Amino acid sequence: MTDPLWEPPLAGTDVEHLTGTLERLRATFRWKADGLDVEQLRRRPVPTSELSVGGLLKHLAVCEDDVFSWRIAGRRPVTWSSVPEDDVARWQFTVDPDETAEQVYGIWAAAVGRSRATMQELVDAGGLDRPGHLEFEGARPSIRRHLHDLVEEYGRHTGHMDLLREAIDGRVGEDPPADWPMLPPDVPRP
Repeated sequence: MTDPLWEPPLAGTDVEHLTGTLERLRATFRWKADGLDVEQLRRRPVPTSELSVGGLLKHLAVCEDDVFSWRIAGRRPVTWSSVPEDDVARWQFTVDPDETAEQVYGIWAAAVGRSRATMQELVDAGGLDRPGHLEFEGARPSIRRHLHDLVEEYGRHTGHMDLLREAIDGRVGEDPPADWPMLPPDVPRP
């Protein structure tokens, strides 16, 4: 049996390992969110937290767009364009009454698709050592640094997703099963 699409290489280049790690986290995160209806996506099953599965899907869509569009490429993030600027903080952690499960899954999938396309452009243009767009305290962090920050963000929220999903229906596990079709209809192929 071959390794699933999301498994990082055992030996590879820096870019292959970094993107492989990001893809593995994306797959695990998405598997944890898979197959829920809109009420389950809204549910906040941990009494001491406002987090929901749907809110994390939307939040990581915003993070994908922020890192790849704004921090690296200097383009206005698509997710920001569809939400009033003064509402982004609330919107990204809330499944609104008029949103469907398909829309929430689609927001995340579209952001990941845009990120994958931008990543390919970055690799084709010379790799990860160049500075990104965002200036921070007089310096412009490298593209590599921004990608590591996104990996960290996925790691943190995949851990949250573990707790949320287990509380909803008992789903547990570190990785999706090898035969899980990582690419449900709403997830673009890498």
